[in-house]
Amino acid sequence: MPDPVTPLWLLIATGALAYLLGSVPFGIVMARLFGLGDLRRIGSGNIGATNVLRTGNRLAAFLTLVLDAGKGAIAVLAARALLGAGDAAQVAGFFAFLGHCAPVWLRFRGGKGVATFLGTALALAWPVGLAACATWLAGAALTRISSAAALLAAALAPVWALLLGRPDAVVLFALLGALVWWRHRPNIARILRGEEPRIGAG
Repeated sequence: MPDPVTPLWLLIATGALAYLLGSVPFGIVMARLFGLGDLRRIGSGNIGATNVLRTGNRLAAFLTLVLDAGKGAIAVLAARALLGAGDAAQVAGFFAFLGHCAPVWLRFRGGKGVATFLGTALALAWPVGLAACATWLAGAALTRISSAAALLAAALAPVWALLLGRPDAVVLFALLGALVWWRHRPNIARILRGEEPRIGAG
């Protein structure tokens, strides 16, 4: 963990603002803008880019992916720019991720956090973020299962942080990775049963 240099009240304010940013449900916003209906009644009911893609609208899915990743990145970069401290940036990244997974506007029923996790990683420590993205791509190529690739990237992120010279971020990445795994419990069960949909399947 980074040295605690930011006053507690500023960390609380940073966390609250980052949570509100993270809780913006861009998947639902994109679905409505593109006339795709209520995303919570489509496919898995998840509000993330993967479920938006199930509507068949690739542009809406791409925009959702970018915006969900951007929530984590913007929270980290804004905290670093305004407060100039590593502890504030990590708090911002964590609470933006939490906001996506448990948005107050949707009765705390949000997404699984993969895009926001990757956006946070890229902004907080870009070598770690790139390694995590590469891990996702490798996992997707090998398994053809998006959720399996996400689980692999989340599990290896703290390892990449340690190997790439960011030991201060290991705890944060381990915590975010654990939450990604927790949010993917149904996917893990389907993977074990051989029932998880593969990338590109009809």
